[in-house]
Amino acid sequence: QVHVRESGGGLVQSGGSLRLSCTLSGRMFTNANMAWLRQAAGKEREFVAAHDFAGGRTYYADSVKDRFTISRDNTENAVYLQMNNLKSEDTAVYYCAAEYGTVWYAKSLAEDQSRYDYWGQGTQVTVSE
Repeated sequence: QVHVRESGGGLVQSGGSLRLSCTLSGRMFTNANMAWLRQAAGKEREFVAAHDFAGGRTYYADSVKDRFTISRDNTENAVYLQMNNLKSEDTAVYYCAAEYGTVWYAKSLAEDQSRYDYWGQGTQVTVSE
């Protein structure tokens, strides 16, 4: 059985930082494309960042580029999201997701939420003014 678990959410002031962690178990992590997505209250879930398994490619939503950094540690079966200079509009539930079977060669593949095979339960990030 595959499990995806997020941690690291919390309450932070505007301009602050948080680091989210996600671990995957039950399937080969090194073959997984990993991503972070988020859903704010009353809004649709949106793509945030992704890291492929094959070539070290990373992709970011325009709204977080230059503030967020995604990284992965295959020895820990983990992917991380370092979030700096947080803004109130970053408040959301952040989900980690895994996708198998595709070599990503374009951001559009990572943004396609229908591709993801496994999802975590989410972790709340709240940014106060």
